[in-house]
Amino acid sequence: MKRLEGRGALVTGAASGIGRASARLFAAEGAKVLVFDRVETVEETGALIAKAGGTAIAVRGDAGAESEIKAAIERAHGEFGRLDAVFANAGVSGGATPMEDIDEAFFAA
Repeated sequence: MKRLEGRGALVTGAASGIGRASARLFAAEGAKVLVFDRVETVEETGALIAKAGGTAIAVRGDAGAESEIKAAIERAHGEFGRLDAVFANAGVSGGATPMEDIDEAFFAA
């Protein structure tokens, strides 16, 4: 049995990079995964998971918008019957700016 068999997961920033790799790993371990990102390539992540025999729902949305995250959580509950894990991977890099100098407005951009 796979370690996450029967579990539901949500991965933000799942269109590429660490988010995509993490979503694929969740699925490979048996989780049903809602992959979430604001770019259309999130659909490719869902297709890769399905091609490998996993279950995924691709949802386009902005992780910085509370209403869109709430809707994604509700959809995961509705589709999977549960939500056991959230990997909040989406974000932006502060670059050369020290984290303590970044305010909330930076993340809203």
